[in-house]
Amino acid sequence: MRTLYLDCVSGISGDMLLAALVDAGASLEYVKRELLKLPIDDFEIWVDTVDKQGITAKKLQIRLPEAGHDHDHSHDHGHSHDHGHSHDHGHSHDHGLHTHHHHHEHRKAATILEMIRESDLPERVKARSLAIFKVIAEAEGKIHGIHPSEVHFHEVGAMDSIIDTIGICLALEDLGVDQLLASPVPTGYGKMRMAHGLYPIPAPATAELLTGIPIARSHSEGELTTPTGAGVLKALVSEFGPLQLFTVDKIGYGAGTKDFAVPNVIRVLLGVAAAKETTRETIHVLEAQLDDCTAETLGYVMERLFEAGALDVYYTGVQMKKNRPGTLLTVLCLPEASNRLEEILLLETTTFGVRQSVWTRRILDREFGEAVTPFGSVRVKIGKLGGDVVQTTPEYEDVARLARENNVPFLEVYRAALSENKKTR
Repeated sequence: MRTLYLDCVSGISGDMLLAALVDAGASLEYVKRELLKLPIDDFEIWVDTVDKQGITAKKLQIRLPEAGHDHDHSHDHGHSHDHGHSHDHGHSHDHGLHTHHHHHEHRKAATILEMIRESDLPERVKARSLAIFKVIAEAEGKIHGIHPSEVHFHEVGAMDSIIDTIGICLALEDLGVDQLLASPVPTGYGKMRMAHGLYPIPAPATAELLTGIPIARSHSEGELTTPTGAGVLKALVSEFGPLQLFTVDKIGYGAGTKDFAVPNVIRVLLGVAAAKETTRETIHVLEAQLDDCTAETLGYVMERLFEAGALDVYYTGVQMKKNRPGTLLTVLCLPEASNRLEEILLLETTTFGVRQSVWTRRILDREFGEAVTPFGSVRVKIGKLGGDVVQTTPEYEDVARLARENNVPFLEVYRAALSENKKTR
């Protein structure tokens, strides 16, 4: 399986990653040719070769003719701070930070997603691009208290963000990348000035996107990881950790603007990851038998258990002492969640004790894809065994929402998602 490892030695931003992919052999001409199929204005894009403390790296440069100047990602655009990387301009909180004297409209995230869905881009490029924009819009929406589809991108920022994000996905396609792995990522520290005042680093949207992703120690003050960079990690990377059992074929370096104690580059390593050993993990099983708990109580307890991190909860009808019909309550959880879930059972049910046992389970390697159906996008959970796809399941909530919005049967959306997902594999 063709694998790309993102070595985030100095964080990650969209343009740095795109430059690194070009340095690793992706065709920038192919990227531009495909981007110009989209209904966007013409632009120029190229890479310069720069030196970052002895490391030769590529630096992305973009010129937007309608703006009348280069977006070489080294301008401050009215910010009083200077990012260690280039700007992604994909954050909705960048509004009003630009010093251009001409008017720029705003684009809703929903408009960008629709443009991608309706494009003639390769299917995997569409799915990956949609996934990145969606996680960024969801993070921004959560920060600003609005629906993700209502998140706005400044026109110039939208162009940069579209070029960087879709450009990355096109470069991945040109390199034939099937899966992405990454190192823990430094975010930088300190404060930076935005439209509403001084904000902490990482920026709120970046912090939201990095939930669940291991953070490395930051070597320098300033913004090392941007929302677009964090969006790529959140949407596309299937596993984080040190590089191991990996045969490297090509290496690329993408440069940021500032200089730090550590070379301000992202390094990408293209190659083949060795087949992993059987994925087996430890889980705890909690059990309690109940013969005096109401159905309402059991329903409530199940909700509490899932909220507290249970992997699964189920009830089994059993015959108990004195011939009483009862319920066997079973909870599956990771070891670190077992104590708090036990306490819920002891506090919220009528049981006087909880049994706990330790099991191991063999699981499929899991990743998420996106099926672009006529009704909208559906996340798809993919289970692999030794690199081969053996299970494909559309996410229920996405299917149900699209079925309601389009007033079509649930099964019609479900089958469309399965069908589209098979085409992209």
